[in-house]
Amino acid sequence: MPGTATKKGPGAPFLHVAVGVITRQGRVLLSHRASHQHQGDKWEFPGGKLEPGESTLAALKRELFEELSIELHQAKPLMEVHHQYPERDVLLDIWLVESFSGEPKGMEGQQVAWFAVSELAALRFPDANLPIVERVRQLLSAP
Repeated sequence: MPGTATKKGPGAPFLHVAVGVITRQGRVLLSHRASHQHQGDKWEFPGGKLEPGESTLAALKRELFEELSIELHQAKPLMEVHHQYPERDVLLDIWLVESFSGEPKGMEGQQVAWFAVSELAALRFPDANLPIVERVRQLLSAP
């Protein structure tokens, strides 16, 4: 799979991003993007860009530790989302986090919070996250 700095299309950057869906007691963990970031001032599923030569799972482990100070123990692939923004092309490689240790906190100054499925509709998400929101609704609403 491609790394973070490859180019795709007419000069648009291509980003490969590892994303974690972290749930606990029927709630999902989200991070709030800073207003100065791309798609800023919106809620997102935590994760980040792959470094060159890094596997998706290794990137997810690294990003969750750097962003949330949690140690990922087990995760499984959930879905992939390819989305084209006008200024960049992203591939979100989404993993369902099955076990971790530590209490999530915003290590980069970002707000981090747990939300019930019923609260997701009132939140603003980057467009690329919308298919993940729908999948999380299905997962957490399943009997």
